[in-house]
Amino acid sequence: MNSDLNDLIDKYRSDNESVFNTWFINNDERLKAFRSIRRGVQSVINDIKNKEFGNDYKGSSLEFVLNCITEQKQVFIGASHAFYWKPKLRIPDIYENEESKMSFGQFLENCFAAKNEEQILKEIINLDEKKIKGLGPAVANILYFLHPEIIPPFNTAIVNGFNHLFKEKVKLGSWTEYLRMREVILQKNNKHKKSLSKDLGAISGLLFDIGVKKIMVGDEGSLSEKEKAKIENLLKKRHKEVTSEREQENLHTEMQYHLLKIGKALGYQVISASNDRSRNFQGKNFSSLCLPCFPEINVEKETKNTIALIDVIWFENNTKNIVCAFEVEKSTSIYSGILRLTDLYHSFPENPSSLFLIIPDNREKELLLQLSRPSIKSNGTKIHYIKFSVLKENCEAICKFGTGKETLLKIANQ
Repeated sequence: MNSDLNDLIDKYRSDNESVFNTWFINNDERLKAFRSIRRGVQSVINDIKNKEFGNDYKGSSLEFVLNCITEQKQVFIGASHAFYWKPKLRIPDIYENEESKMSFGQFLENCFAAKNEEQILKEIINLDEKKIKGLGPAVANILYFLHPEIIPPFNTAIVNGFNHLFKEKVKLGSWTEYLRMREVILQKNNKHKKSLSKDLGAISGLLFDIGVKKIMVGDEGSLSEKEKAKIENLLKKRHKEVTSEREQENLHTEMQYHLLKIGKALGYQVISASNDRSRNFQGKNFSSLCLPCFPEINVEKETKNTIALIDVIWFENNTKNIVCAFEVEKSTSIYSGILRLTDLYHSFPENPSSLFLIIPDNREKELLLQLSRPSIKSNGTKIHYIKFSVLKENCEAICKFGTGKETLLKIANQ
């Protein structure tokens, strides 16, 4: 079977009119498109953030991005159609629905910044579960130009070619189907990348040529039942991991919000970790509660950068004195949170802050084990802890009746 597929790839590479030779290799315009599209995606992200995106495809920064993509011809013919605003159907729902628009912008921003496959697939699964009307796997044509070794393009001809070659029944319009197709493409590309490329544009061009019947195929690429089962298990496992991680992240965000809200209600100035200030809980932005920037505290730059990553810090009003610091733990190592709080404690020994770990209810034993380490017990750091359920249950009462940081000690364990 592999030898048959090798013959097919050789035929594809040797045809002067194939996508491989007319678009993929020796094409400066293709390489320039990557730069233009990346800049364009940044404009889309910024326009959505700044409320300047508008309520139509025409004239938008997204239209510029899709024009750059469709100028590639061949593989990307029709790539823009999925993004045309269809008023009667209200799709795609990223023009008039503000929440969907913001979700799309955040998705693009996270994918733009992603460093690996896991991060990108997590964003795709999360986007799919938002069920934004009309926002299907056509988006993969944008992602390809951000991560060409991870995300293959997607259109009718490519799907048709995939189904012909691998004797599959992948359907258009489904992210789930796209991700299954992608796993097969990566698996086959890894076996034949010496003849193709790490850039998935090469194998996508082969599928396109098969899909438009430029190349005719027989049974070269049929998947075995074992291969199908392996791919299905991989997809299920990944989806479960992403769902679990998102649930943990949501809990983490909720606990941070409660801490910011309580601190503000008790009369302190508050701030979240530097990489969390764009977050929100139930539509309530952290930025509306937090200081605009981290105060200049009297420590070395490297130490300040570490302290600025602590999940929530309370400052005495109009001063640089840190009153309380909180690390919210979920699936990450509790020990790393303890170390950040310890760094803070030893940075201001003359004016020690109250230190708290906020933990899931089921991690109390693990926390006590970490706090009993000789290296922690011997350094004098006093760390309190509060369970998620306790903080959530008492948030409103503390905001209403609390008189200062001492109120927290009534619900904390020591």
